[in-house]
Amino acid sequence: MLQELINPYYLQVLTFILINIVLGLGMYVTLSTGQLSLGHAGFMAIGAYTSGILTFTYEMPLFVGIIAGTLLAGIFGLILGLPTLRLQGVYLAIATLGFGEVMRVVFVNWESMTNGAVGLSGIPNLGREMTDALRNIGFEASSIGLRSNALGSLLVFLFLLVLAIIIFIFFRRQSQSRVGRAFAAIKMDESAAEAMGINITYYKVLAFVQGAMAAGFAGAIYAHVTGYISPSDFDYHRAIDILIFAVFGGSEVVWGPVFGAIFLTAVPEFLRAIAEYRYMIYGVLLVAMMAFRPQGVIDHRVLYRFKRKRQDKKAAKRKKEVR
Repeated sequence: MLQELINPYYLQVLTFILINIVLGLGMYVTLSTGQLSLGHAGFMAIGAYTSGILTFTYEMPLFVGIIAGTLLAGIFGLILGLPTLRLQGVYLAIATLGFGEVMRVVFVNWESMTNGAVGLSGIPNLGREMTDALRNIGFEASSIGLRSNALGSLLVFLFLLVLAIIIFIFFRRQSQSRVGRAFAAIKMDESAAEAMGINITYYKVLAFVQGAMAAGFAGAIYAHVTGYISPSDFDYHRAIDILIFAVFGGSEVVWGPVFGAIFLTAVPEFLRAIAEYRYMIYGVLLVAMMAFRPQGVIDHRVLYRFKRKRQDKKAAKRKKEVR
């Protein structure tokens, strides 16, 4: 019965949604300081290849590869963030897009380590590793009526769900803290924020590094979910996808990228007949959003309305209880 309810295909789609949520949150924190970065595909590639090479070529533990990929992406974010501090708008976008393309070309040409354009296969699968770990302590998938692959997909989904929630809560709390207010001030007016004593360099680099680490972590997880990566997985289309998650959903609030990632990842799965026109549809959506709702689907007003409705419902319920 449980086997019929848990479909590995749907679990894989949900897993990709969670990966895209993490990517969208990484873009959100970068945009929260007014930095339009298109380098997240490059950071994602660094995380994926670092973790894939360490676990496959050097046979290191999987969690070591994921942590190493995340940290190395953050280091590259620091290296890129410092010299691009003075760039804004389209100039920063071009510089970071160039970084992503440079990383892709490096992975294409470094054949001795990355296997070039053919890609890196045989990367340890996260679900299989988790299933084997449970089997070693005496737990079998058949004991709960599941096949091994279904249990692996379920474990990966639950693991990523917990991590995505933790990352979401972190960015949400940060947006309401002193750091978040500094980000908002920099985005509003960088010169005024600096005149108020806010350390522009520190906070902009902090946001850049956080976004890079989120992308690197998502890349490392992606490598261990698919078991195969190639440079074409991290081209400029991937960078545009990540940007659209935040811009379409709404880059003003942390809920925006979450909605954007869920909607834009799930819709192509339901509309597979027109999947080849995905980027055309994305283009139309973006043009429509810029024309009618440039702040994205979700903004502070939308959240305020939901909050007011919820408060009104609670108030009405209390009145009924009193009567």
